[in-house]
Amino acid sequence: MSYAKGDETLAKDLVQEVFIKVWEHLESFREASSISTWIYRIAVNTCLIALRSQRKMQKTTQVDSLHIPSKDEDINEKEDQLWQLHQCINKLPEGSKTIILLELEGLPQKEIAAITGISHEAIRVRIHRIKNNLTKCMKHDSI
Repeated sequence: MSYAKGDETLAKDLVQEVFIKVWEHLESFREASSISTWIYRIAVNTCLIALRSQRKMQKTTQVDSLHIPSKDEDINEKEDQLWQLHQCINKLPEGSKTIILLELEGLPQKEIAAITGISHEAIRVRIHRIKNNLTKCMKHDSI
């Protein structure tokens, strides 16, 4: 959902695209890592490709696909904070964005390291720095 910027339809399309790619390339899986790591890598790559093509379209249309919730209820305040967090995540460089989204999905940091090809210690440091940047962004609306 984070890669799709809250657009449920786009997220479902991306999931379907990932499973099609997994099915089409299953015979090329070399078992050098776990199958879940391989699938996550396909999912991340698919989402990044979709984001790049979406950015190209946004440059011409300048349309934001996120719905800004109203602030009439307490629930909407939490939705606003979540929306702001997604906005801050979208301001991150692609590598940092990938790492924090995998962290938010609950993946173990060692698995994130395997997916990204970065050492576990470096992932721990990057996640700490990314969280600090997101905290600053949430307070000041800039990274």
